[in-house]
Amino acid sequence: MLVKLEHGRARTVEDLFVAVGDDESLPHGAIVVPLKRFLAETTPLLARETPLGVRLETGDTPQILGEHIHRLALIVLHVPYFKDGRGFSWARLARTRLGYTGEIRVTGHFLKDQMAFYARVGVDVFDIAQNIPFAQIEAAFSEISNVYQPAFDGRATIRELRAAKRAAATISTS
Repeated sequence: MLVKLEHGRARTVEDLFVAVGDDESLPHGAIVVPLKRFLAETTPLLARETPLGVRLETGDTPQILGEHIHRLALIVLHVPYFKDGRGFSWARLARTRLGYTGEIRVTGHFLKDQMAFYARVGVDVFDIAQNIPFAQIEAAFSEISNVYQPAFDGRATIRELRAAKRAAATISTS
């Protein structure tokens, strides 16, 4: 099941991309290729007139995509096990430092408890292989009421909220 997060709301979506391996022929339409194939066939893949995605393993930094990152419609971050936190780092790096504006999808082994954190760093689509009821998925995105660290989502941190509260109190007592 694919779950897309838009404006704080989760909804299921259809996967428009076909995953293609290193040696498979390319179908017409939107495709996702492994990084190895993308690096070997960059020019012909980018010349196609259809949406292109690249699948990164957690050992692959999105920086390896170079200037081509902005021509991709999708970056898939595959997480082999939930303890591997590099997916969080790669999503944030792609969004903040590299300025990537396309879809970032996380797939593999992640926990529903991690979904809100993935959303904070710029992941907007979740490929959920586990049998989790949709109501629990929706609830997972609202489990963080206040945040300590700034992130891609732009939410005010606890420090900023406290400063605003002090400023408002100072103004009201003046």
